[in-house]
Amino acid sequence: MDFVTGEVLGIDKPLGWTSFDAVKRIRGAVQRRLGVRKFKVGHAGTLDPLATGVLIICTGRATRRIDELQAGRKEYVAVMRLGATTPSYDLEKEIDATYPYEHVTREMILATLPRFTGHIMQVPPVFSAVKVDGRRAYLSARKGQDVELAAKPLVIDEFELLDFDGRDMRLRIVCSKGTYIRALARDLGQALGSGAHLIELRRTAVGPITVDRCLSVDQAVEMIARTPLELPEEWLAEHPLPAPKEAQHPAPAGAPLKSQDITTP
Repeated sequence: MDFVTGEVLGIDKPLGWTSFDAVKRIRGAVQRRLGVRKFKVGHAGTLDPLATGVLIICTGRATRRIDELQAGRKEYVAVMRLGATTPSYDLEKEIDATYPYEHVTREMILATLPRFTGHIMQVPPVFSAVKVDGRRAYLSARKGQDVELAAKPLVIDEFELLDFDGRDMRLRIVCSKGTYIRALARDLGQALGSGAHLIELRRTAVGPITVDRCLSVDQAVEMIARTPLELPEEWLAEHPLPAPKEAQHPAPAGAPLKSQDITTP
Protein backbone atom coordinates (compact mmCIF):
# COMPACT_ATOMS: atom_id res chain seq x y z
CA MET A 1 0.00 0.00 0.00
CA ASP A 2 1.19 3.51 -0.78
CA PHE A 3 -0.03 5.61 2.14
CA VAL A 4 1.95 8.67 0.98
CA THR A 5 0.58 8.98 -2.55
CA GLY A 6 -2.65 8.09 -0.85
CA GLU A 7 -5.08 5.31 -0.02
CA VAL A 8 -8.87 5.58 0.17
CA LEU A 9 -10.31 3.16 2.73
CA GLY A 10 -13.96 2.30 3.22
CA ILE A 11 -14.61 1.73 6.93
CA ASP A 12 -17.79 0.40 8.53
CA LYS A 13 -17.93 2.79 11.50
CA PRO A 14 -19.18 1.09 14.66
CA LEU A 15 -21.98 2.39 16.88
CA GLY A 16 -20.85 4.85 19.54
CA TRP A 17 -17.66 5.91 17.75
CA THR A 18 -17.18 9.43 16.47
CA SER A 19 -15.76 9.80 12.97
CA PHE A 20 -12.62 11.22 14.59
CA ASP A 21 -12.29 8.07 16.73
CA ALA A 22 -12.07 5.99 13.55
CA VAL A 23 -9.62 8.39 11.90
CA LYS A 24 -7.43 8.41 15.01
CA ARG A 25 -7.28 4.60 15.08
CA ILE A 26 -6.37 4.35 11.39
CA ARG A 27 -3.83 7.18 11.67
CA GLY A 28 -2.15 5.42 14.59
CA ALA A 29 -1.90 2.19 12.58
CA VAL A 30 -0.34 4.01 9.63
CA GLN A 31 2.11 5.88 11.86
CA ARG A 32 3.23 2.63 13.47
CA ARG A 33 3.59 0.97 10.06
CA LEU A 34 5.71 3.83 8.70
CA GLY A 35 7.57 4.52 11.93
CA VAL A 36 6.65 8.22 11.94
CA ARG A 37 5.04 10.44 14.56
CA LYS A 38 2.92 12.57 12.26
CA PHE A 39 0.97 11.65 9.17
CA LYS A 40 -2.05 13.17 7.42
CA VAL A 41 -5.27 11.13 7.59
CA GLY A 42 -8.81 12.48 7.23
CA HIS A 43 -12.39 11.43 6.54
CA ALA A 44 -14.90 12.34 3.85
CA GLY A 45 -18.27 13.02 5.48
CA THR A 46 -18.98 12.90 9.20
CA LEU A 47 -21.15 10.22 10.77
CA ASP A 48 -22.76 10.86 14.16
CA PRO A 49 -21.75 8.53 17.03
CA LEU A 50 -25.26 7.00 16.98
CA ALA A 51 -24.91 6.10 13.28
CA THR A 52 -23.02 3.20 11.71
CA GLY A 53 -21.85 2.41 8.22
CA VAL A 54 -19.70 3.80 5.45
CA LEU A 55 -16.99 6.21 6.52
CA ILE A 56 -14.40 7.02 3.86
CA ILE A 57 -10.91 7.56 5.29
CA CYS A 58 -8.11 9.02 3.17
CA THR A 59 -4.36 8.93 3.80
CA GLY A 60 -1.50 11.10 2.59
CA ARG A 61 -2.11 12.98 -0.64
CA ALA A 62 -5.50 11.30 -1.06
CA THR A 63 -6.80 13.72 1.60
CA ARG A 64 -6.92 16.22 -1.26
CA ARG A 65 -9.84 14.17 -2.62
CA ILE A 66 -11.97 14.58 0.51
CA ASP A 67 -14.21 17.30 -0.95
CA GLU A 68 -14.72 15.26 -4.11
CA LEU A 69 -15.52 12.06 -2.24
CA GLN A 70 -17.93 13.57 0.29
CA ALA A 71 -19.83 15.29 -2.51
CA GLY A 72 -21.06 11.90 -3.77
CA ARG A 73 -24.62 10.70 -3.30
CA LYS A 74 -25.23 8.91 -0.01
CA GLU A 75 -27.59 6.07 0.83
CA TYR A 76 -29.00 5.45 4.32
CA VAL A 77 -31.34 3.01 5.99
CA ALA A 78 -33.06 4.75 8.88
CA VAL A 79 -35.61 3.82 11.52
CA MET A 80 -37.87 6.70 12.60
CA ARG A 81 -40.21 6.34 15.55
CA LEU A 82 -43.57 8.13 15.55
CA GLY A 83 -45.27 9.58 18.62
CA ALA A 84 -42.42 11.44 20.30
CA THR A 85 -39.78 14.10 19.64
CA THR A 86 -36.42 15.00 21.13
CA PRO A 87 -34.48 18.31 20.92
CA SER A 88 -31.79 16.63 18.81
CA TYR A 89 -34.33 14.70 16.67
CA ASP A 90 -32.58 11.44 17.63
CA LEU A 91 -31.63 9.44 20.74
CA GLU A 92 -28.88 11.84 21.83
CA LYS A 93 -31.45 13.79 23.89
CA GLU A 94 -34.37 12.69 26.02
CA ILE A 95 -37.97 12.81 24.77
CA ASP A 96 -39.43 16.29 25.23
CA ALA A 97 -42.96 15.79 23.85
CA THR A 98 -45.32 12.99 22.88
CA TYR A 99 -48.02 12.89 20.19
CA PRO A 100 -50.76 10.56 18.95
CA TYR A 101 -49.61 8.24 16.18
CA GLU A 102 -52.31 5.55 15.97
CA HIS A 103 -53.95 7.35 13.02
CA VAL A 104 -50.85 6.93 10.83
CA THR A 105 -51.16 4.19 8.22
CA ARG A 106 -48.78 2.71 5.67
CA GLU A 107 -50.86 4.35 2.94
CA MET A 108 -50.47 7.78 4.62
CA ILE A 109 -46.70 7.39 4.75
CA LEU A 110 -46.50 6.32 1.09
CA ALA A 111 -48.64 9.31 0.10
CA THR A 112 -46.47 11.71 2.12
CA LEU A 113 -42.97 10.63 1.06
CA PRO A 114 -43.16 12.31 -2.39
CA ARG A 115 -43.38 15.68 -0.59
CA PHE A 116 -39.82 15.07 0.60
CA THR A 117 -38.44 13.77 -2.69
CA GLY A 118 -36.58 15.85 -5.25
CA HIS A 119 -35.28 19.36 -4.58
CA ILE A 120 -36.34 20.43 -1.09
CA MET A 121 -35.41 22.96 1.58
CA GLN A 122 -34.36 21.67 5.00
CA VAL A 123 -33.66 23.48 8.28
CA PRO A 124 -30.67 21.75 9.93
CA PRO A 125 -30.92 20.61 13.57
CA VAL A 126 -29.79 23.12 16.18
CA PHE A 127 -27.65 20.33 17.63
CA SER A 128 -25.41 20.25 14.58
CA ALA A 129 -22.04 21.56 13.42
CA VAL A 130 -23.62 24.21 11.19
CA LYS A 131 -22.01 27.59 11.89
CA VAL A 132 -24.01 30.64 12.94
CA ASP A 133 -21.95 33.85 13.10
CA GLY A 134 -18.81 31.74 13.08
CA ARG A 135 -19.90 29.53 15.97
CA ARG A 136 -21.05 25.91 15.83
CA ALA A 137 -24.80 25.73 16.43
CA TYR A 138 -24.56 22.86 18.92
CA LEU A 139 -22.30 24.92 21.22
CA SER A 140 -25.03 27.52 21.64
CA ALA A 141 -27.82 24.92 21.81
CA ARG A 142 -26.08 23.05 24.64
CA LYS A 143 -26.07 26.28 26.65
CA GLY A 144 -29.82 26.65 26.17
CA GLN A 145 -29.40 29.61 23.82
CA ASP A 146 -31.88 30.19 20.99
CA VAL A 147 -30.43 29.22 17.63
CA GLU A 148 -32.04 30.17 14.33
CA LEU A 149 -30.82 28.28 11.28
CA ALA A 150 -31.72 29.07 7.70
CA ALA A 151 -33.19 26.39 5.46
CA LYS A 152 -30.75 24.93 2.95
CA PRO A 153 -31.42 23.38 -0.45
CA LEU A 154 -30.72 19.70 -0.95
CA VAL A 155 -31.82 16.80 -3.11
CA ILE A 156 -33.57 13.60 -2.02
CA ASP A 157 -33.29 11.21 -4.96
CA GLU A 158 -35.12 8.31 -3.33
CA PHE A 159 -37.26 8.05 -0.19
CA GLU A 160 -38.59 4.51 0.17
CA LEU A 161 -40.63 2.88 2.93
CA LEU A 162 -39.17 -0.55 3.67
CA ASP A 163 -41.30 -1.51 6.68
CA PHE A 164 -43.88 -0.09 9.11
CA ASP A 165 -45.09 -1.78 12.29
CA GLY A 166 -47.61 0.84 13.33
CA ARG A 167 -45.07 3.09 15.05
CA ASP A 168 -41.55 2.54 13.68
CA MET A 169 -40.86 3.35 10.02
CA ARG A 170 -37.84 1.75 8.31
CA LEU A 171 -36.88 3.88 5.35
CA ARG A 172 -34.24 3.95 2.64
CA ILE A 173 -32.96 7.38 1.61
CA VAL A 174 -30.65 8.36 -1.25
CA CYS A 175 -29.65 11.99 -0.89
CA SER A 176 -27.15 14.75 -1.55
CA LYS A 177 -24.37 16.03 0.68
CA GLY A 178 -25.62 18.08 3.63
CA THR A 179 -28.82 16.11 4.29
CA TYR A 180 -29.67 15.58 7.96
CA ILE A 181 -31.65 12.35 8.24
CA ARG A 182 -32.80 13.25 11.76
CA ALA A 183 -34.23 16.51 10.37
CA LEU A 184 -36.14 14.40 7.84
CA ALA A 185 -37.55 12.46 10.81
CA ARG A 186 -38.71 15.73 12.37
CA ASP A 187 -40.34 16.94 9.15
CA LEU A 188 -41.93 13.61 8.22
CA GLY A 189 -43.42 13.26 11.71
CA GLN A 190 -44.97 16.71 11.46
CA ALA A 191 -46.33 15.99 7.98
CA LEU A 192 -48.02 12.84 9.32
CA GLY A 193 -49.76 14.79 12.10
CA SER A 194 -47.54 13.33 14.80
CA GLY A 195 -43.99 13.71 16.02
CA ALA A 196 -41.03 11.53 15.13
CA HIS A 197 -37.37 11.06 15.95
CA LEU A 198 -34.55 8.95 14.57
CA ILE A 199 -33.74 5.81 16.54
CA GLU A 200 -31.39 3.99 14.15
CA LEU A 201 -29.24 5.06 11.21
CA ARG A 202 -26.89 3.14 8.93
CA ARG A 203 -25.07 4.70 5.97
CA THR A 204 -25.01 2.00 3.33
CA ALA A 205 -23.21 3.83 0.52
CA VAL A 206 -21.17 6.92 -0.31
CA GLY A 207 -20.85 7.27 -4.08
CA PRO A 208 -19.65 3.89 -5.41
CA ILE A 209 -18.41 2.67 -2.01
CA THR A 210 -20.99 0.36 -0.42
CA VAL A 211 -21.00 -0.95 3.13
CA ASP A 212 -20.61 -4.57 2.01
CA ARG A 213 -17.20 -3.61 0.58
CA CYS A 214 -16.03 -1.85 3.76
CA LEU A 215 -13.67 -3.11 6.43
CA SER A 216 -14.24 -3.01 10.16
CA VAL A 217 -11.79 -0.80 12.04
CA ASP A 218 -9.98 -3.87 13.38
CA GLN A 219 -9.74 -5.41 9.90
CA ALA A 220 -8.31 -2.18 8.51
CA VAL A 221 -5.71 -1.95 11.29
CA GLU A 222 -4.67 -5.57 10.71
CA MET A 223 -4.45 -5.01 6.95
CA ILE A 224 -2.27 -1.93 7.41
CA ALA A 225 0.07 -3.85 9.71
CA ARG A 226 0.47 -6.78 7.31
CA THR A 227 0.32 -5.32 3.80
CA PRO A 228 3.66 -4.73 2.00
CA LEU A 229 4.48 -1.05 1.59
CA GLU A 230 4.95 0.74 -1.72
CA LEU A 231 6.38 4.17 -0.98
CA PRO A 232 7.86 6.91 -3.20
CA GLU A 233 11.67 6.93 -3.20
CA GLU A 234 11.81 10.65 -2.37
CA TRP A 235 9.69 10.06 0.74
CA LEU A 236 11.83 7.10 1.83
CA ALA A 237 14.93 9.26 1.50
CA GLU A 238 13.45 11.70 4.05
CA HIS A 239 11.73 9.08 6.23
CA PRO A 240 13.78 5.87 6.29
CA LEU A 241 11.72 2.97 7.58
CA PRO A 242 12.76 1.62 10.99
CA ALA A 243 15.01 -1.44 10.93
CA PRO A 244 13.41 -4.75 11.92
CA LYS A 245 13.34 -5.32 15.66
CA GLU A 246 15.79 -8.23 15.38
CA ALA A 247 18.33 -6.02 13.63
CA GLN A 248 18.00 -3.31 16.28
CA HIS A 249 18.72 -5.73 19.14
CA PRO A 250 20.98 -8.52 17.83
CA ALA A 251 21.66 -11.35 20.25
CA PRO A 252 25.29 -11.53 21.45
CA ALA A 253 27.38 -14.19 19.74
CA GLY A 254 27.04 -17.50 21.52
CA ALA A 255 24.06 -16.38 23.60
CA PRO A 256 21.43 -19.10 24.18
CA LEU A 257 18.28 -18.85 22.10
CA LYS A 258 15.00 -17.95 23.82
CA SER A 259 11.79 -19.69 22.89
CA GLN A 260 10.49 -16.59 21.06
CA ASP A 261 13.64 -16.58 18.88
CA ILE A 262 12.82 -19.99 17.46
CA THR A 263 10.56 -20.15 14.39
CA THR A 264 9.21 -23.16 12.59
CA PRO A 265 8.25 -23.46 8.90
